[in-house]
Amino acid sequence: MHELIRKALFPPRAVAAAAWIVASSSAALAQAVPDADAAAAPALRSSPQLQETIKPELRKQLPTFVRGDQVSGQTDLQTTVEGNAELRRGDTVIKADRLEYYQPDDQARARGNVHINRTGNTYDGTLLELKVDAFEGFFNDVDYFFILNGAHGKARRIDFIDSARAVVSDSTYTTCVRGGPDWVPDWIMRAATIRVDQEEETGTAENAMLRFKGVPVLPVPSISFPLSDKRKSGLLPPTIGISSQNGFEVIQPYYWNIAPNRDATFWSTAMSKRGLGIGAEFRYLEALYKGQIRADYMPDDALRERDRWGYSWQHQGALTDIPLLGTVGVGVNLNRVSDDNYWRDFPRGTRSLTQRLLPNDVNLTWSAGDLALQLRALKYQTLQLTESVIVPPYDRMPQLHATYTKLALPGGFDAVVEADYTRFEADKTLTLQPNAQRSYVQAQLSRPFVRPGWFVTPKVIFNSTHYDFDGSLSTGAMSADRNVPSFSLDSGLIFERDASYFGRAFRQTLEPRAFYTYTPYRDQSALPVYDTALNDFNFATVYTENAFGGYDRISDNNLLTLGVTTRLFDADTGAEAARFGIAQRLRFEEQKVTLPGGSPVSKGLSSILLGAGINWTPRWGFDSTVQYNTDTGRSERSTISARYNPSNYRTVSAAYRYQRDSSEQIDLGWQWPINDLWGDRGRDLGPGRGQGGDRWYSVGRLNYSMRDKRMVDTVIGIEYDACCWIGRVVLENLRSTTTTSNTRLLFQLEFVGFSRLSLGSDPLQTFKQNVPSYQNLRQQTTTPSRFGNYD
Repeated sequence: MHELIRKALFPPRAVAAAAWIVASSSAALAQAVPDADAAAAPALRSSPQLQETIKPELRKQLPTFVRGDQVSGQTDLQTTVEGNAELRRGDTVIKADRLEYYQPDDQARARGNVHINRTGNTYDGTLLELKVDAFEGFFNDVDYFFILNGAHGKARRIDFIDSARAVVSDSTYTTCVRGGPDWVPDWIMRAATIRVDQEEETGTAENAMLRFKGVPVLPVPSISFPLSDKRKSGLLPPTIGISSQNGFEVIQPYYWNIAPNRDATFWSTAMSKRGLGIGAEFRYLEALYKGQIRADYMPDDALRERDRWGYSWQHQGALTDIPLLGTVGVGVNLNRVSDDNYWRDFPRGTRSLTQRLLPNDVNLTWSAGDLALQLRALKYQTLQLTESVIVPPYDRMPQLHATYTKLALPGGFDAVVEADYTRFEADKTLTLQPNAQRSYVQAQLSRPFVRPGWFVTPKVIFNSTHYDFDGSLSTGAMSADRNVPSFSLDSGLIFERDASYFGRAFRQTLEPRAFYTYTPYRDQSALPVYDTALNDFNFATVYTENAFGGYDRISDNNLLTLGVTTRLFDADTGAEAARFGIAQRLRFEEQKVTLPGGSPVSKGLSSILLGAGINWTPRWGFDSTVQYNTDTGRSERSTISARYNPSNYRTVSAAYRYQRDSSEQIDLGWQWPINDLWGDRGRDLGPGRGQGGDRWYSVGRLNYSMRDKRMVDTVIGIEYDACCWIGRVVLENLRSTTTTSNTRLLFQLEFVGFSRLSLGSDPLQTFKQNVPSYQNLRQQTTTPSRFGNYD
């Protein structure tokens, strides 16, 4: 049989080397090998797509390929290969000077220049004993490499427990790329034992010492570290900081990876000026809902002489989704703290965007077909300061809102009815208006006429509102009613043509639009304002019937809005490359309805609204909106922004924001390699892989108030990428009030693929929160493929 195999696979004219296929039985092998005298060439057949992982049931059916300079043995028992020996099965390759394979036990023994490649992980050593399929055995004097994070090192011995787990003894560990003969890694960990779990993608080192530039920096009896960006349970690196508020501060977090869709983080805090504290955060993500819960507690704050605490809970999702019964949803946004000074002492302890107004909002929704209902309770916790008292918004305790939408009625009509009942409550010592109950109904009927190239939509609206006040108004009234009808006519044309600009083909549109609305005047000056504000004058509101947002004011209107927009769409991709627009209102009568303290809007022409957006290429973009007053010849409000992003880790964004008599600010953000200044552009290795070693990056954001002539927010940082480690230094100055700001100096040393050590808060979080389009130099975006390290 051995002679038959040799003749079939390697005819006499082939080289002297031999190759064997070791099958489960000689009968199966004989059927698989074609007749030696067959003249026809082997027929090619399609192969299944290469897969990263081989299924267990398929692995048992895979053949074993053995080859080398000299092959000998007994069929179905034992094979010995001398010289350039090689054994392959599925995703496992073994090479050595001498290889013995015992088929009944699936046992391989190799000596001399032994090399293993298992799913892209490689091992090189002197002596190997291994059960190939189970991947159980040991390997002596090993150099190893892990494909997931590029880590490598040396070990006296590796014991393979199974295909995913191994114990590495007397070893080193680093992610620094190997150099020449005298190469010494910038950082290296030496450990008595490293337990590797490729399935969980984690490693655990015992009796370890981490050295950086030859200096011991972290001796630990036990440390767990990731082999990839996959989440893992264990102690996270501590955060150490110094501030004028808290003194010397140490935070030690522990991360618990409960499940792929649930995790928790616990932390203990020690502040030299305040004392000890604890905290926790729990996150969850299910098919129908998601949310997170956070809590902090510090007993007996030494500076404030009281217990300090804060908690928040955000939840959003559906309870049921039954077609016949409809969908029931629940939303929760709770934020509470112990005292008014919490936001100043712990500025990052709350998740509310307005740190002095903490919303506590719970809503229950139901929808089925054309009907939707919402029951809501909203109550604010207002953090007051004696030197800066703010008027809190009204609580809604409760609010019931209903919407009925019916489209495509007979005759082509659309109908929408909204009804709302709200109980408004607030601290009477801080408000001049009485608490009240407001009922509101809005019914609208429209008839859209839409055809290719044009549209016309007439609409009638009826607004009815009733108030019941807890106290009397200035007029002595305890209740009030308001009924206001409205009419609007929206129309537009859409022209298209093929065009070419700067040698590039486009589909260009020209879209003139006319919008007329009429609402008769109703005196509303005596009505309180509970949830209403003036809308901004922009392209989203210029074609609407009401100048106010909310239900306490319905503006009287007799005006015509005229505008035109032109767009350029790429002829090949359909992406919008440019957009230009202009709009202006012609008011035939003065608008008399205003907010308290406001002035009527005179008739005639309004300011001109100008807008432009250009995204000529993915590298750069420009966007602007300008409200220009033709009477004064000056801009009333302007927002101009631009960005430039030519490649990974290179981005610059700038914005100018102006509002007459209110604010004028310039905002600049960037991330850019400093090496570009002297012509060293590096090699772009893609997102999450940097641009090679020895790269300096400048990162920052500056927000400057031209009105106040001072910086509002400042974040300036330097990143140094040395390939296997990254250093970060950040200066952060964020204004908390008009007169005070918080300044911090942050440091971080990241050992790529291992861990991060921080002094102060995490600089990465500061960059992500403040620098537009910031890219983490080592954020893994794709999982390395075993075929990228294939023998």
